[in-house]
This record gives sequence, C-alpha cells and structure tokens, in this order.
Amino acid sequence: MNAEGLPINWVNYKTTIKGISFRTDVERKYAEVSIEISHPDASVQWMMYEQFEEYENLLESYLNEKWIWTKEDYDDDGKMISTIKIRLDNISIFRETDWPQIISFLKDRMINLDEFWCDHKDSFEIFKEL
Repeated sequence: MNAEGLPINWVNYKTTIKGISFRTDVERKYAEVSIEISHPDASVQWMMYEQFEEYENLLESYLNEKWIWTKEDYDDDGKMISTIKIRLDNISIFRETDWPQIISFLKDRMINLDEFWCDHKDSFEIFKEL
C-alpha cells in the first residue's frame, strides 16, 4: 500500500505523469533509487526538473537526506535525461548477505518518495498536458 492506502507496484511505480519515473536499480556494485525525468521536448524536460528544484528542500525533508541532482544526465542508451538519485555503493545483488541492506535501502527511500509524491503530485499535473 502507498501513502494514500492504495495498492502499488514498487518496482514499476506509476507517477501518472509522462516523463517522470521513480526507479530502483541494483547491480553488481551498487543499489540506487532515482527520479528520472525524460521528455521528447528538452524544454519540457527542463521545466519538469526545475519544478522539482522548487521543491528541493521539501523533497529532501521527506527523504531525510541529500540526493544527487543532475540536470543533464544520460541513460544506458545515450538518451539525455535529468536525474535526482541516491546510491548505496559496495554492495552486490549477487551477495546474499547484502540482501537485507539492499532491501532496507530501497524500501525506506521508495516509501519516503511515495509520501512526497502523494502529498505534492498535484503541483506536477500541469505536465500531463505537455
């Protein structure tokens, strides 16, 4: 259940705003939670990112930590995106002893991110029309 008491798929979190995604990623050397912003129109993408910047202090109060903000980043396919993320290094999905730490890292951050989104997603509704 999410912060609004609704069922949720944590791995494939739906923000309902095209171009704004919440992602989790676990690899051989790290785990990561991110807000990924991508839009075919770069000017719309910048506006989305800038809207998050307006909420930076508020977002970080929900997250209880500072995340890394990157206006111009690139995905695995070389597509330009914007990201807001946090990474836990020196862990591996392939080391079973790391699993409790990975799960706790991902769970805590996704729950906090969901609380922020449930409380403030209305401020991003304008992007549904773009």
